[in-house]
Amino acid sequence: MRQVKLDKIDRRILRDLQDDGRMTNVELARRAGISAPPCLRRVRALEEAGLIRGYHAEVNAEALGYGVTVFAHVGLASQAEPDLKAFEALIATWPEVREANMLAGETDFLLKIVAEDWDSYQRFLTTKLTAAPNVNHVKSSLAIRSSKYAAGVPIVVD
Repeated sequence: MRQVKLDKIDRRILRDLQDDGRMTNVELARRAGISAPPCLRRVRALEEAGLIRGYHAEVNAEALGYGVTVFAHVGLASQAEPDLKAFEALIATWPEVREANMLAGETDFLLKIVAEDWDSYQRFLTTKLTAAPNVNHVKSSLAIRSSKYAAGVPIVVD
């Protein structure tokens, strides 16, 4: 992705949209100190530049019946690029996997997995994750509680 030069108004727009993606363009423009039409043009330019990838609702996992969050440390037998790509393609098809990060070091991938309960996670673990091609080992860490959740990145506005 090409580096985009952002001014103070662009950073303010990004910060405000990251905090509240449902904010109206009029409110966004007011906060940025500009009128609505140029604000909308800036938002569209930020989208086209790939700085804004989408808009999402933050849903309550527990309210939807997902009471367990597990971080699975996955070690693969092979780290050859085709094998890494195949694993990434496979986990992309599993809705239980909410985040996947390839790591340097002992663990090849860190997966954030949600499940209804511990038994559901164990079924996922034994029928999908450990049964997947190239998976050598999995270490599961059950999340007790989440103390902080902040989507996106810290955006400093001068």
